[in-house]
Amino acid sequence: MLVLGISGSPRQKGNTAYAIQQGLEIIQSEGLQTEFISLAGLNIGYCTGCWACRATHTCVIHDDMTPIYEAIRRCSGLLLGSPVYMGLVSAQLKAMMDRTVLFRVGGVFELSGRVGAGIACGGFRNGGQELVLQSIHTYLLQQDMAVVSDGPPFSHSGAAIAGVAEQDELGMRTVENVARRLASAVKRLPARV
Repeated sequence: MLVLGISGSPRQKGNTAYAIQQGLEIIQSEGLQTEFISLAGLNIGYCTGCWACRATHTCVIHDDMTPIYEAIRRCSGLLLGSPVYMGLVSAQLKAMMDRTVLFRVGGVFELSGRVGAGIACGGFRNGGQELVLQSIHTYLLQQDMAVVSDGPPFSHSGAAIAGVAEQDELGMRTVENVARRLASAVKRLPARV
């Protein structure tokens, strides 16, 4: 079973990428396969709402989303991360999420029953991370996926980093909690063929 981690940061080696990769290392230590994608520098156009995907479940826009679609289709678990930009997810992650509408058109929900979780990185402890996590959760729920949080002892919306990820001990504990809970939930899923 595969858990896919996607960093929605425009920075290739920023806090979000670091936190996602640390989470994936923990998931891998739990015996699952992992894959990492950074949206930094990728050419991902905006969804135009043309709905051509209703007929074919493919997008008419040909750009860097193609391998992302393939990776998402292969995964059983999805770990999404974003920096806080004006209290919301980054433009890169939002564009990617919008473009995956093709997974849920025509009455078909391709990602139904899979599991997802979120990581948010902000400049301060109360820097908008909860809103970013709510946006990620809304996306996952609209794909008919199950959502896990960081669980006890904190049991908030997910992993929340404040400041520099490597230096945020509390934030990295929430990343570990989310990763272990995501791995546990994925292991309980029926095997994908």
